[in-house]
Amino acid sequence: MDNFLLSNPYDAVFIKKGNRCYFMLVDWFAFPYGLFFVLAGISHFRNPEKFVEIVPSFLPYGLFLVYLTGVIEIAGGIGIMYPGSRIVSARLMALFLVAVFPANLSMWINNIPFDGTLLTTQQHVIRSLIQLLLIIIALFISKDLTF
Repeated sequence: MDNFLLSNPYDAVFIKKGNRCYFMLVDWFAFPYGLFFVLAGISHFRNPEKFVEIVPSFLPYGLFLVYLTGVIEIAGGIGIMYPGSRIVSARLMALFLVAVFPANLSMWINNIPFDGTLLTTQQHVIRSLIQLLLIIIALFISKDLTF
């Protein structure tokens, strides 16, 4: 048996490849990762104006989109924290992060301030790398990406 995955979502995942055994702490990543998105989603409701500013101008109903993305982040975060829905939720979160990337790109290209602050090129690069890391972690939690 080359690859072996424990099917119990409450357990950490073991993957055996040849003579090497990798111990992945999916559960340890899932809770703080999910909590991060729950808190980020809540911030969409507490201070929506700072998010409306970065919604690309070609998209209508900026405030509605901010609230919608807040709901998606809260639901996705909770789904990732709950083992029974973790895999599907992590996959959907990865897709969501890809879908909202154009807003970050628009913010960079059009030099749109976030919460009244213009970001430097270096800060935009760091923000993009963080988003890429969040996508990779989502794929890791979903078990679609293994190392």
